[in-house]
Amino acid sequence: MFDYLLTPEQQRLRDEVRELVRWVPREMILDMDADRITFPKEFLQEAGRRNLMGCRYPKKWGGRDMDWASTCMVMEEVGVLGYIFACTFGVGAELVCDAIVQHGTEEQKEKYVRPLLRGEMFAAECLTEPRGGTDFFGTTTRAEDKGDHYLLNGQKRFIVGAEGADYFLVYAKTDFEAKAHKSLTCFIVDRGPGVETGYRYGLMGCRGGGAGRVVFRDVRVPKDNIVGQVNDAYAVFTTMMIPERLGTAAMTIGAAAPGLEVATDYTSKRKAFGTPVSTFQGVSFQVAEAATLLDASRSMVYTTSRAVDSGQDPRLIRRLVSETKKFVTESCQKAAHNSMQVMGGIGYTNIYPVERIVRDLRLASIWTGTNEIMSAIAANEWYKEQAKGKDQPRDFAADAQEAGAAEEKVFE
Repeated sequence: MFDYLLTPEQQRLRDEVRELVRWVPREMILDMDADRITFPKEFLQEAGRRNLMGCRYPKKWGGRDMDWASTCMVMEEVGVLGYIFACTFGVGAELVCDAIVQHGTEEQKEKYVRPLLRGEMFAAECLTEPRGGTDFFGTTTRAEDKGDHYLLNGQKRFIVGAEGADYFLVYAKTDFEAKAHKSLTCFIVDRGPGVETGYRYGLMGCRGGGAGRVVFRDVRVPKDNIVGQVNDAYAVFTTMMIPERLGTAAMTIGAAAPGLEVATDYTSKRKAFGTPVSTFQGVSFQVAEAATLLDASRSMVYTTSRAVDSGQDPRLIRRLVSETKKFVTESCQKAAHNSMQVMGGIGYTNIYPVERIVRDLRLASIWTGTNEIMSAIAANEWYKEQAKGKDQPRDFAADAQEAGAAEEKVFE
């Protein structure tokens, strides 16, 4: 994020995150991409030791009482290590923690939030199923009320942290007759008897995050582990869409930025026809476009962060978050594409990290809600917003030469 948008406190936090980034061994990045490290526990432990996770949560639970602008800055800075570092950092410290901090009990925060932010425990969010991802309310995972506990059965897939998590945030159907929005409950499920994890996927990119399938077979879940209210997981889901999608946008900028830096350095040194290729417009214009897209992305993330921090209308926030996730992820993918393009063939090899960055960033427009869903949400909220009417300074439609031609304004 731009320095001039950060307070002195935020700048100090940024410098702390950069120290963490410097601490990460090169071998860790390479081993994760090669799946020799299947979950970065050592990285998360170090981040927790440095008190860098969950900076916007209360200090009493291990946070720093900061805001969303700070969080987005942190996610961008972590993202420069590679997209999967930010994914695993965010899933526990931003997604799961957010649900428990906002909707959980004091006991749950003490038991699950505090050790997670210290890097002593790890968590994963279980939402997507083999039969549905976007259709959240079509979940087939079931939790039956057995008096003092629920009996959980079902499975989730594409779960980042499936291998490595100590507990899981799980959405399951608990009312089998109610309408979809009133049929699900959110649970904290400890790794234990009946919880099976496995089948780590052969991913195109973002390797090393322990992404796999989680199966629940007659798992006893204490009623004390319900997050929020029974049959009201929708309330949890709705608030979690902010960290899922705004956090994704911020970290995508960080993951794309090193590709542009590498490409800029390479094109400044590489010569063709006796001159650096950076002097050719075919190259420099693509670099300029990439830089513009990243700058625009930062601006959008910051604007949306401020909207969330200032408590704007939830419907406006829903639109802004959706627009931001779509625009930023697609802009960053384009920036990474340009970075590879201007480097030519060498950019397509593992001599430089740009090929890994391109692979990793392909996930950005798919996970936490596809960009097509983001467009659907943004369109829906925009039309509703416009239908309410606004206090505009004038009737814009009337500012045309033939605005009074009523016979031409046929709508049906």
